[in-house]
Amino acid sequence: MERKIRIVSGPQEIIGILHDCPTSDAIWDALPLTSTAQTWGDEIYFIIPVHINLDDTAHEVVKKGDLGYWPNGPAFCIFFGPTPASTGTEIRPASAVNVFGNVIGDLSVLHQLRAGAAIRVEKASG
Repeated sequence: MERKIRIVSGPQEIIGILHDCPTSDAIWDALPLTSTAQTWGDEIYFIIPVHINLDDTAHEVVKKGDLGYWPNGPAFCIFFGPTPASTGTEIRPASAVNVFGNVIGDLSVLHQLRAGAAIRVEKASG
């Protein structure tokens, strides 16, 4: 079964697809989540009440549109471009993250999301 999530902050909304992995299961079971968005370069992250260790999905370099879980936060991360830790065009989190899904559709709306904004993650139908 494909699991979709909706990530909403003000008028901005994106849809994500979750992979079949323990991190996705833990986040799915915790939905809906509300937090405060933070930015770090072209990464949006926010603290969530999910606690899981790094697993076999962990990466130190991710792809544009990846959804990651950072155990050090613990934080939900949305990657859409280089971060302060990146070299060149790579997308590098502060440290390894579990990659548990990816955004589908237009990522450009993420440039409009500002630090301090309320952000909500919920299960999406269809």
